Amino acid sequence: MIAKIVKGSNFGGVVKYILDSKKQTELLASDGVRTKSIECIAESFEAQQQLNSRVSKPVGHISLDFSTQDRAKLTNKMMTQIAHNYMNQMGIVNTQYIIGRHHDKEHPHIHIAYNRVDNCGKTISDKNDRIRSEKICKELTAKYGLYFAKGKEQVKEHRLKEPDKTKYEIYNALKHSVPKCRNWQEFVTELKNQGVTVEFKIKSGTNEPQGIKFIKNDYPFNGSKIDRNFSFLKINSQLEQNCKSTIKQDSFQANELASKQVDKFTDLSNLISGIFDFTNNNPSVDPEEEAYRRRIQKKRKGIRKM
Repeated sequence: MIAKIVKGSNFGGVVKYILDSKKQTELLASDGVRTKSIECIAESFEAQQQLNSRVSKPVGHISLDFSTQDRAKLTNKMMTQIAHNYMNQMGIVNTQYIIGRHHDKEHPHIHIAYNRVDNCGKTISDKNDRIRSEKICKELTAKYGLYFAKGKEQVKEHRLKEPDKTKYEIYNALKHSVPKCRNWQEFVTELKNQGVTVEFKIKSGTNEPQGIKFIKNDYPFNGSKIDRNFSFLKINSQLEQNCKSTIKQDSFQANELASKQVDKFTDLSNLISGIFDFTNNNPSVDPEEEAYRRRIQKKRKGIRKM
C-alpha cells in the first residue's frame, strides 16, 4: 500500500476526476457533502472553503494504491475501512470528504478528496504529511496482512509520467553503476554515459561534499529522494568497499600468479638440474653400479696386457 498526496485549489476538477464514469468509479463513502451530482459535491466543498480564506490550497487529494496480489481480499468494505483508518491517523478528521474506488487499472486503488478547511474553519495541517503517510501506510499494510512490494522493481515504469519517469531512469542507472565503480571519477563518468549529470553540495566554508544531486532531462533529484541507498554518504561508503574488494582481489590474483610462476620456475630448475646431473655423472648414481663398471674396466685392461 502506497499513498500519493496532492494539494490544490480546484474542488470541481478533483471531484470530476474521482467520479469520472470512464474510470468505472464507485463512490464508497462521503461526509458533509451533497452527493446528488458532481456539481453539488464540488459546491459543498467550496461553501465550506469560505470559512477560512487564508488557506490557498484547500483541496486535499490522496490516492491509496494496493498490490494486484491483494485484489481478491480488497472488498469495498475493507478498502473503506483502510481509508478511514488512514485519514484518522493523518489527522484528516472533522471535515468533508469523498472516497471513490476506480476500476480502470489492474491494481486496486481508491481516491480520497477532502477539505483542508474543517467543519470549524480550522486548517488541517499538512506538516510532514509525506513522512507521516509513509509510516502509516507501512503500519496499515502490516495490520491488514497486505502484500509488501519489494522496492522500486515492482513499479510499472512504462505507465509513469514526468518527473517520476525520469526519476526511475536515474534510479536504474544508479542501481547499475554503484556496485561496479571503484571511485567517484569512474562513477561520474559511468553516469554521464547514461545521460545523468552529477552535482555535489559542498559544506559551507570547506571543500567537503555533504550532499549529491542527479540531473536528467532537466529534472534534478537529491540522491536520498531517489532512494535511501543513494545518499552521498551511502554511495561513498559503497565505492570505498568496491575499491577495497578490487584491491584485495587484485592482490590475491597477483599472489596466485606469482605462485604459479614460482612453481613453473621450480619445475624448470628441477628439469635443468636433472639434465645437468645426468650429463656430468652426478655422484648420486647407485654405488653398486659404479663398482661394477670399474671392475669391468679393470678386466678389460688385463686382457689388453696379455
